[in-house]
Amino acid sequence: MISRNFKNVLVVSVGFLFLFTAYGGLQSLQSSLNTEQGMGVASLSVIYASIIISSMFLPPIMIKNLGCKWSVVVSMGCYVSYSFGNLYPGWYTLIPTSVILGLGGAPLWSAKCTYLTIAGNVQAKKDGKKGSDVINQYFGVFFFIFQSSGVWGNLMSSLIFGQDMNIADIPEEQLQTCGAFDCGLNVSSGNSSTKPEQNLVLTLVGCYIGVGLLAMLIVAVFLDNIDGEEASRFRQTKQPFCHTFLATLRLLKDWRLRMLIPLTMYSGFEQSFLSGEFTKNYVTCALGIHYIGFVMMCFAAVNSVCSFLFGKLAQYTGRMALFTLAAVANFSCIIALLFWRPHPDQMPVFFVFPALWGMADAIWQTQTNALYGILFQKDKEAAFANYRMWESLGFVLAFAYSSFLCLEYKLYILLAMLVLAFITYPIVEFHQKNNPPETEESVFLGHKEMMQTDKKIIQHTHM
Repeated sequence: MISRNFKNVLVVSVGFLFLFTAYGGLQSLQSSLNTEQGMGVASLSVIYASIIISSMFLPPIMIKNLGCKWSVVVSMGCYVSYSFGNLYPGWYTLIPTSVILGLGGAPLWSAKCTYLTIAGNVQAKKDGKKGSDVINQYFGVFFFIFQSSGVWGNLMSSLIFGQDMNIADIPEEQLQTCGAFDCGLNVSSGNSSTKPEQNLVLTLVGCYIGVGLLAMLIVAVFLDNIDGEEASRFRQTKQPFCHTFLATLRLLKDWRLRMLIPLTMYSGFEQSFLSGEFTKNYVTCALGIHYIGFVMMCFAAVNSVCSFLFGKLAQYTGRMALFTLAAVANFSCIIALLFWRPHPDQMPVFFVFPALWGMADAIWQTQTNALYGILFQKDKEAAFANYRMWESLGFVLAFAYSSFLCLEYKLYILLAMLVLAFITYPIVEFHQKNNPPETEESVFLGHKEMMQTDKKIIQHTHM
């Protein structure tokens, strides 16, 4: 029999699987589907700009008042609104729903990370294990299930768009503009001189709306309200609003968090590059928009499997070795993409890059999330809000210069961020190794144990 905490991890994971089956599929298509005046990429920029704003104050307020479970449910509703906006895409529909999604993005991820951290430490205490090891395993399981959303979301788009009757061969002159050899600012939709048929787009978006609503239902019905008592006590204590409002920014006083900013921002840069630049300038340009789904499925499948493997492997190798592997993989891909001229005859190569990228991203996601949970145990909500804020800043910057910087320079920027991240991150790692945190069990007590401890410990943790 699985433990109740592990059951909750599975429920959260499946909920995110369904939600991001919809959102992930839409995000991969924005740069190729909604091309008028860069509307698709602009909507993504607005999403992550809104996440930055919401990260500054919303996660601590929502989580402390609603608890992790209902913060996740409400935030999922914000994501579903973006799918409705894509039914009839335009500036008046995409931008407002992008803002709504962005406002829900930071609370969603902060609540999820906080929930997994609490569950991991409570289970570690019961089993007599090290809290960081259980947290790593829980994040590995989560990302194993969550990252597979890219498989299903992109499979849906590929199968539906594959029914388009307007697919044609790509002219040789267009192939000469693909990749980093040309500036890459004016890329047509590949095999199709027009967009996919409108009825196919509506069918796809309708499916995405359905799975998004199903995600909300799964979490609302089956997830335990693990921190409901703490949320209730917080509402009764009526702490000053400014104290909660500024919790995210106040944590920036910690030098360890500041040193992790480049690593966190790089996570946003590398994800936005694959979903925005690689799909447009390599896949759509040389193969056509209907191939985006298949290529991103490869990325998601490898990402999913590696997330599970690295979550288990971290307790034997340590984070540093895994981060080094991810850095080497991304560095090699970036150098290769600078020189590769994509062509339909090189079909396997189109899948090698997302496979390597997926392996690296699995490490960035699982290990960085776990690292934040381990380093900032007493300020989990604020820590994960900072994580989402700085990662979103990476997304915003990457999407912001997407429409006016040549692809070659975007690759150089990505390379520079990777190098900077690997200069600052090891400093935190070495400090953590020489100065281990206080015993995790004393910070993350189960609810029944908390009620039996003195008031000082109850005041010591907010969750």
